[in-house]
Amino acid sequence: MTEKLFANNKEWVESITRENRDFFINSSRGQSPKIVWFGCSDSRVPVETIVKSGPGEIFVHRNIANQFNHSDLNSLSVLEYAVKFLEVEHVVVCGHYGCGGVLCSMTNNQHGLVDNWIRGIKDVYRNNKKLVESCGSDKEKANLLVELNVKQQVQNISATDIVQTAWAKGKKLTIHGWAYQLDTGLLKDLKVDICSEQDLEDQIYNYKI
Repeated sequence: MTEKLFANNKEWVESITRENRDFFINSSRGQSPKIVWFGCSDSRVPVETIVKSGPGEIFVHRNIANQFNHSDLNSLSVLEYAVKFLEVEHVVVCGHYGCGGVLCSMTNNQHGLVDNWIRGIKDVYRNNKKLVESCGSDKEKANLLVELNVKQQVQNISATDIVQTAWAKGKKLTIHGWAYQLDTGLLKDLKVDICSEQDLEDQIYNYKI
């Protein structure tokens, strides 16, 4: 299995250099992506593949169920580096329908350490229980929770001092919320963009910077 990966890598390098002989030399000199992507670790949602982008175009961070927690130094560090140093203009939170993390959050079953990680999704479910339960089928309930989870992560990112400091300095920065459809391969814009502190649902998160 691992030998196949090395063979694939060599084949990929050869295909790239046939089109652009100096691609890797130029790529090694630095990166300047305009997008940072917070997505799910699910192997069926390969970021660069689904949006047909190349190396250096998107700064990517992935974890189970595309969570952005204010206590997670990993996610915070990625966001700060992307916004402050790479000066990205777009932050994308992308969930996907059929997400195992979301499905697990809707049950009382134990799943190990991941239960701690998806606790925030349980809170989203609890805060929107009437809305979620009003859906007809279990699949519709799960799909809605996927979307609500993405919306919550968009809010979480927008409420950070990292993003709000960027806005206060006049930097152009938009937080987007999308969902990927496994059965069609298409992305869905959830229309929850936040472009400034005025767009926050709760102004208590609008820091006076």
